[in-house]
Amino acid sequence: MKEQTYKLLDGKATSAQIKQEIAAEVAARVAAGKKAPHLVAILVGHDGGSETYVAAKIKTCAEVGFRSSLIRFEDDVTEERLLSEIERLNNDPEVHGFIVQLPLPKHINEQRIIEAVNPSKDVDGFHPINVGRMSIGLPCFVSATPQGIIELLRRYDIETRGKHCVVLGRSNIVGKPMAQLLLHKGTPGDCTVTVCHSRTPNIKELCLQADIIVAALGVPEFLKADMVRPGAVIVDVGTTRVPDASRKSGFKLTGDVAFDEVAPLASYITPVPGGVGPMTIISLMLNTLAAAKQAED
Repeated sequence: MKEQTYKLLDGKATSAQIKQEIAAEVAARVAAGKKAPHLVAILVGHDGGSETYVAAKIKTCAEVGFRSSLIRFEDDVTEERLLSEIERLNNDPEVHGFIVQLPLPKHINEQRIIEAVNPSKDVDGFHPINVGRMSIGLPCFVSATPQGIIELLRRYDIETRGKHCVVLGRSNIVGKPMAQLLLHKGTPGDCTVTVCHSRTPNIKELCLQADIIVAALGVPEFLKADMVRPGAVIVDVGTTRVPDASRKSGFKLTGDVAFDEVAPLASYITPVPGGVGPMTIISLMLNTLAAAKQAED
């Protein structure tokens, strides 16, 4: 049997460590007479993925000692009703941070909803003010998935300085902020970054030049072994539900990387599940803790 050469970038274990650090800080804050951070989630409709994500966020809040609230609306809620709820949360001093779980029903303008959130409570890091500050390296709330990936690279001491990183995907939530963060001066950072997307003609050639690949296209098993050079660091952001009759749920979560064929070539690789996902949720907790601290200043 061939010896395993790659190391897993274990988001589950790393997030568990950070969870302990946050819980200790929250306990010390509460013991000093300060309020526990309070995160509110707004959930519209009954999308299966959204239900799962929000449940995981609420559970993590309890584990780190946060207060949490879940506000539910049916999927026929009007945009005006949603905006009035956001305004109420913006003005509630008991709420440190809140998220509106995406995607929203088609009749609601997502961008309008995002822009209605007070940037100082925008712990998802989606507001244009936070995005703009992030792009030029100013303090802000950074979108949770890219921030989680940066933290994972930091905790595993992955060398990024001068490395060529290929980001597959240009979404506002992952691809674009990921590229910006890797470009910034610092550790992790100082990368030369190439962003590839559906209109990039020579993706394979570019991937073969990469020291680090962040796959965030949402296309199951897009990255194959013939696109990866030996020793590359592979970060898989994909979480697509693929039908699987052998499982009780009827599906399995599949990443953007063909793990079994790519892993033997990699120096480090994230699993799916258990890689980027847990880091995303813990980043949301870090942002909420930061928001609670700012509220006291």
